[in-house]
Amino acid sequence: QVQLVESGGGLVQAGGSLRLSCAASGVTLRFYNMGWFRQAPGKEREFVSAIAWSGYSTDYADSVKGRFTISRDVAKNTAYLQMNSLKPEDTAVYYCAVAGRPKMPMAQPTAVTNYDYWGQGTQVTVSS
Repeated sequence: QVQLVESGGGLVQAGGSLRLSCAASGVTLRFYNMGWFRQAPGKEREFVSAIAWSGYSTDYADSVKGRFTISRDVAKNTAYLQMNSLKPEDTAVYYCAVAGRPKMPMAQPTAVTNYDYWGQGTQVTVSS
């Protein structure tokens, strides 16, 4: 059974930083594409960042490019999202997600439908 558990969210002032973690069990992250998404109240879930199963390819939404960094620790089977220079518009529930099949090409990392497993989410609130 695949389980993804996010942590690291919280309340931070604008300009501050947070690091989100996504601890995986039942799936070996180094063989699966994974991504981070977020959802603000009243809005659709949107893509934030993704990393290919090989670890060699990453992708970012334009809104976070240069401020957020995705990474993973294969030994800990955990993925991370380092968020710097946070803005009030980054406020949302952040979710990690993993593709349903191993070693897939990262063709459309922004598509919610490309991910079969989701965590429960962690709240990030950025005050102005």
